[in-house]
Amino acid sequence: MQSLAGKVAVITGAGSGIGRALASELAALGCHLALADVDADGLEATASTLRRDGLQLSTHSLDVSNREAVHAFADSVLTQHGQAHLVINNAGVAVSQTIAELRYDDFEWLMGINFWGVVHGTKAFLPHLLARGEGHIVNVSSIFGIVSMPTQGAYNASKFAVRGFTEALRQELCGTAIKVSCVHPGGIRTNIARSARFYQGIDGKTDASKAAARFDKLARTSAEQAAQQIIKGIRTGQPRILIGADARLLDHIQRLMPASYPRLLAKLLKKA
Repeated sequence: MQSLAGKVAVITGAGSGIGRALASELAALGCHLALADVDADGLEATASTLRRDGLQLSTHSLDVSNREAVHAFADSVLTQHGQAHLVINNAGVAVSQTIAELRYDDFEWLMGINFWGVVHGTKAFLPHLLARGEGHIVNVSSIFGIVSMPTQGAYNASKFAVRGFTEALRQELCGTAIKVSCVHPGGIRTNIARSARFYQGIDGKTDASKAAARFDKLARTSAEQAAQQIIKGIRTGQPRILIGADARLLDHIQRLMPASYPRLLAKLLKKA
């Protein structure tokens, strides 16, 4: 999908972070937008900066963990815009806690958004894309869908699941004009750490504000830079889109040391 002008892009989690940056970048390229988020105020803040003559823009309050709501959202998008070309399943949340102490309700909340939200968004729009015979599905995983970390068991599980789901989908659609990409961001400067359900960090400490500050220190890539790299990947049809030098480094380490990389990561984190 080299030309994005005039295409209809659907973005979940558009009320902040990477989703907001994607909306801005795609609007600048001439895309029409269907934006969704559970945060109505954040969604309106995104939309308010983008409304302009010639741009078709719709906003949708949406909990992506709700299957019926997502399918109704897809129906609404197709009614208002007539079609969808690009579907970006971006909405995501985080929980920081050891598996031993992790509560089931926290695990279910995270999986409902991070994994089932991707499944719902894909399943809701895929029949339309198949009927049109073209399109692009972009599912946002994480570098934590490639490597695992302590206290990130729930997040790892969801992002590994997104990766597996997306790679299977890509194989199933091989030979069609529908492209499928899986995005693996490293540390991105967004509010995900501050909005996480934080109980315990990798270092064993329980101070959420200090953990967020540490994340900010490690996050070297802006949401705008991430959006630009994702769009480049969309335009060139990349199946796997690694975002940030840290993501590329960790992917390389995992390939070289698939069984022993945790020891190296532990040493790197102590120095951070």
